[in-house]
Amino acid sequence: MLQVAVVGSGPSGVYAAQGLVQQEQVPGVRVDVLDRLPCPYGLVRYGVAPDHEKIKSLQGTLRTILEHERVRFLGGVRVGPDGPPAARLRELYHAVVYCVGAATDRHLGVPGEDLPGSWSATDFVSWYSAHPDVVSDGFVLGARAAVVIGVGNVAVDVTRMLARGAAELSPTDMPQAAFDALSGSLVREIRMVGRRGPSQARFTTKELRELGGLPDTDVVVDPAELALDPAYLDPSALPAAQRRNIEVLRGWAERPPAGGSRRIRLRFFLRPVALLPDETGRVRAVRFERTLPDGRGGVAGTGEHEDIEAQLVLRSVGYRGVPLEGLPFDAARGTVPHLAGRVLRDGSVSPGEYVAGWIKRGPTGVIGTNRPCAKETVTSLLADAPVLVRREVPTDPLAALRAEGLRPVEWAGWQAIERAEAELGASLGRGVVKLPDWQALREAAEHGR
Repeated sequence: MLQVAVVGSGPSGVYAAQGLVQQEQVPGVRVDVLDRLPCPYGLVRYGVAPDHEKIKSLQGTLRTILEHERVRFLGGVRVGPDGPPAARLRELYHAVVYCVGAATDRHLGVPGEDLPGSWSATDFVSWYSAHPDVVSDGFVLGARAAVVIGVGNVAVDVTRMLARGAAELSPTDMPQAAFDALSGSLVREIRMVGRRGPSQARFTTKELRELGGLPDTDVVVDPAELALDPAYLDPSALPAAQRRNIEVLRGWAERPPAGGSRRIRLRFFLRPVALLPDETGRVRAVRFERTLPDGRGGVAGTGEHEDIEAQLVLRSVGYRGVPLEGLPFDAARGTVPHLAGRVLRDGSVSPGEYVAGWIKRGPTGVIGTNRPCAKETVTSLLADAPVLVRREVPTDPLAALRAEGLRPVEWAGWQAIERAEAELGASLGRGVVKLPDWQALREAAEHGR
């Protein structure tokens, strides 16, 4: 019987588990899905905006896979320090598939980036998604104007969440502290800024259009700034998705503001060069340099600068993978070196070690991109299975882990967390409300042991 550990319970990890237990080439495969958090689903739980219920409903699909009779969820298991190292997992399982995602954000590399009031969008998303690692909740405190640096879907998400009111936030599963802070936020001016033009923005049209449907909020776009992009003036050669984005932006540029109490301004061809402090040392503005197309698909600076007021800056310029102790790591790419999902050590395939998801390909694509990515890795693993199963491993790896002092949160513990979150929401007059910290999650999980 082939025993496989999948490290990471986000979409890539769960799709890998699904591919392993639903194929017929190697019957009877058993999969343990390990996660350092006591809760499954990865970025579907902790990265999808709480007002995106349709996307969050994907948890139901992932749940069905994790409840398969030959799949076992083991939460609260940290691979490496304070947990089983990678080498130990190789002793306990015939194969290990690492699906650990991209856990940190890219940096701007400009002066003042770390001033108080400047945050990565990753931290902000984790805060309103109740990730237990978040240590601060002062994101919007005292802020009247916000600047979001980046023009991808995450930038659109955080911009939208800053513009939401209490009536729209209450039905979500947002933790109560974040709900209270955002409901009482004084932020009225939000600028989302990209260094290149509208034809090169990374957001999808569906996400972009949602900004235009926010109650009591005007979306403002400067037609002169859009016109700096040659593809805006003639979008006929653009792919369909970019053409649709241009159409949406053109509609906003031609429409006068309706007089909402909040305003979202989309800015383009501005590159951040510094964050400026006030007299207390907190961020007060972002200095941008005007850019223009360089004719080669990039932009060049013009030497013209503009300071934009902001007491809150959210940097949304991409995720980045981090090394996992015991695995090789390509620091330039932020990924684990691999060949069709097989981990490479010093250029050679490492038997029984695999990767899938962002740690394999980098932080690209949408949730559905993880399916073919996981499928490629599973195909490689199954091709290697006849050799892998020759090595003796424990009949039940979990028993060995428990003997070493590990107390994982199993599926019953996760269900106890779900019940606790439903009860918390009911007590607050809301729906499900997430537990926001490690202690609350651990205490709730104990009721499922």
